[in-house]
Amino acid sequence: MDMDGASSVVLQALTQATSQDTAVLKPAEEQLRQWETQPGFYSVLLNIFNNHMLDVNVRWLAVLYFKNGIDRYWRRVAPHALSEEEKTSLRAGLITNFNEPVNQIATQIAVLIAKVARLDCPRQWPELIPILLESVKGQDGLQQHRALLTFYHVTKTLASKRLAQDRRLFQDLASGIYSFACSLWSHHTDCFLQQIYARDEAGALSSLERTLLSLKVLRKLTVFGFQEPQQNMEVMVSLNLFQLCTCREKLEKIIILYTKVLLDFLEYHPCAFIPLIQRSLEFAVSYLFTPAGEGVTFERFIVQCMNLIKIIVKNDAYKPSKNLDDSKPESLEAHKIKTAFFTHPTLTEIGRRLVSHYFLLTEEELAMWEEDPESFGNGTSPDTQPCTEVLFLDIFHNYNQTLIPVLLDMVQNLQGQDTVDANILLHSDIYNAVGLAAYELFDNVDFDQWFKNQLLGELQVGHHRYKLIRRRVIWLIGQWISVKFKSDLRPLLYEVILSLMQDPDLVVRQLKTPSCFCKLLIYLESIFGLLFQLLQQVTECDTKMQVLHVISCVIERVNIQIRPYVGCLVQYLPLLWKQSEEHNMLRCAILTTLIHLVQGLGAESKNLYPFLLPVIQLSTDVSQPPHVYLLEDGLELWLVTLENSPAITPELLRIFQNMSALLELSSENLRTCFQIVNAYLYLSATDFLQNYAESLCRAFCNLLKDITNEGQVQVLKVVEIALKVSPILGAHMFQPLLPHVFRGIVDGERYPVVMSTYLGIMGRILLQNSSFFSSLLTQMASECSQKMDQLLGSVIEMWVDRMDNITQPERRKLSSLALLSLLPSDNSVIQDKFCGIINISVEALHDVMTEDSETGTFKDCMLMSHFEEPKLSDDEEPPTEQDKRKKLVSQIHTHTHCTRMVKI
Repeated sequence: MDMDGASSVVLQALTQATSQDTAVLKPAEEQLRQWETQPGFYSVLLNIFNNHMLDVNVRWLAVLYFKNGIDRYWRRVAPHALSEEEKTSLRAGLITNFNEPVNQIATQIAVLIAKVARLDCPRQWPELIPILLESVKGQDGLQQHRALLTFYHVTKTLASKRLAQDRRLFQDLASGIYSFACSLWSHHTDCFLQQIYARDEAGALSSLERTLLSLKVLRKLTVFGFQEPQQNMEVMVSLNLFQLCTCREKLEKIIILYTKVLLDFLEYHPCAFIPLIQRSLEFAVSYLFTPAGEGVTFERFIVQCMNLIKIIVKNDAYKPSKNLDDSKPESLEAHKIKTAFFTHPTLTEIGRRLVSHYFLLTEEELAMWEEDPESFGNGTSPDTQPCTEVLFLDIFHNYNQTLIPVLLDMVQNLQGQDTVDANILLHSDIYNAVGLAAYELFDNVDFDQWFKNQLLGELQVGHHRYKLIRRRVIWLIGQWISVKFKSDLRPLLYEVILSLMQDPDLVVRQLKTPSCFCKLLIYLESIFGLLFQLLQQVTECDTKMQVLHVISCVIERVNIQIRPYVGCLVQYLPLLWKQSEEHNMLRCAILTTLIHLVQGLGAESKNLYPFLLPVIQLSTDVSQPPHVYLLEDGLELWLVTLENSPAITPELLRIFQNMSALLELSSENLRTCFQIVNAYLYLSATDFLQNYAESLCRAFCNLLKDITNEGQVQVLKVVEIALKVSPILGAHMFQPLLPHVFRGIVDGERYPVVMSTYLGIMGRILLQNSSFFSSLLTQMASECSQKMDQLLGSVIEMWVDRMDNITQPERRKLSSLALLSLLPSDNSVIQDKFCGIINISVEALHDVMTEDSETGTFKDCMLMSHFEEPKLSDDEEPPTEQDKRKKLVSQIHTHTHCTRMVKI
């Protein structure tokens, strides 16, 4: 690319590419795409974005094209890779000066320099770091900031490399520049503090940004730059400096960054952190659980300190082995420090303050509940709330002997208090703690008695102020119901739940109760009616999702018993689906509800097809944007719809047009796709194969080129089922796949499960369609340039030899019958294999024969004499329509095999 002439045409194309007019924009983008592989193109881009006189948008676009080009063409092995001469020139141009006036462009330039550094520094670009360090020392404010910004991005990128050689290079770099990075951070911090005292706001903001950048550099060097940081005195001193800084000295952002350094160092170097455990715990606990933190802590700082305590408490590296003699000295030392710190008074204070201070709802949260209960129920908790609960659980688990009496004492102090005038917030928080620690308190709390004697009464207190306790009690029961709660008490609980569901203030929280559904049937009509009523009343998507989740759980538990009560829901769901067009997560909840609804309705679900099938069509169409959210649940709904369908319909058959694209995705949903194909085969093999076998076979052939052994088995099982339900049509339609199966047998496939499936397919063809087997044998003999008898002998020999790969009795019996069907032939090759065939057949016979306890005779355990609906216990689910179809197919095959056995 001629540089002089190129600059103007590239500049013109970039200018057009910033246009809002697509007629101008698209051709320009296409032209730039063509130039990407032209020599000199990136040199032109460098000149353009370094020219501060040009339009900002044009320069921004030039930087982006340059950055993308690094990813595609900078590596030597990349197609159309940049020449070494041009890369040398570009590297020099990138660090000629650091004076970019636009912040956003400066950041992008820093990022692209870091991308080049990841590939070339230090070997091909040894001058990068020295130039950056020299520029950082400069007096020009803009140049100093831009160099420091680039220095940070380069350090961050180099620290992220994980190969051993790259890590050693970064450690060499860190050891050489760590002192400079420390002094840089210290210098900018001092400048910041001086400007704060001098009330120089502009200067302070500028120094603050430099302080943050230098601290970010120091963080990466400290955490990733030393293999044994405890051996480096400078690193340990700097870490202690981070702890000595008080909250008043820094703004929140700097404080958080300090704590991040400690947390990262603790995560990556737990043993090196041992000397810091004592001071870290003193620092965090003093600010969180003593008056020292009053008025100076803020939310993110509290979260970071809680995380610091939590990681130290639960860190496996700090726990000795059960056999102390097997423990590492470091673990014993850390355990000793923790034990000395977490004394009984310290743990008691931590436990009490976590419950009484950090669990408390704020005045803002209570006001929100009063104004809008539904929004309050779905509101995001403050960051401290989940963090507090996790810390409470970890400390309670590790120090339960100390903390269980503390919590039980807090519960005991609630007894006898006036239910309305007591400290409602503390009351709720103590119950919160008891719910979180349910498993730890199993042996210490008689929950059944507590429920009958106190909690039940509290649920019935109707005072307006007491709704917080009613909400907390029902949540508490939900926590304990799977831990310790007698089934005899559940009917009483259901009655209470029904009454609480009349209270709109409580219902949102109550819906989160993972209640057990045994003995539910007598309340089913009332509960389902109230849930449906609530689903219509609530307006927020999150609430509707919660209601749908509970409805799904109810339907799943009671199964077909739900049928009399779902009429209203069936009528409402199409409206809700339409209203939720912009809310894909709500649609996911609707899909889940439909899955359980179809399972509960069974064959009656065909009445839902006018709504159900378009929903499946949309959810599984990869050309539609919503499929990103809906695909997994949509496939599951598709599958259960097929399994419960009494008969194929043209609309149900038409949906399969979506499958080709799904198979091309080869995603984690591939197994469900295969199950859907199998369900179609059982539902209506003839219609399905005539319409889709050709495209399906083509997709399978492509899949078999690059698929795991497990995936190969899934493909082959589809072929096997097709042969089972429709022997003639299945063999004809999947004929292109059969040579692959035949070669696998002859070559002695090493993976046993794949070989077993090969033999199962070939056994069905040989037993049920012998003429097709003969034509396949002729085809393979021609392809392999062998005589038919020779190839047949190889197949039989391999079949007999690998019979032990087949573990399923049904397949062993099938293979034996298939080989026995050859014996009437007078072919000498078959006669030579007589002993081997008889031997494996006798073994298979032993596998399937069992003694009849009544007659004392032996019979085939796989023989189905008649088709009879089994009697189901209360806990068993009724068979789906597909289960019935499978049983019918098995019965037909049993009869066929028996007839062939008689002939043989």
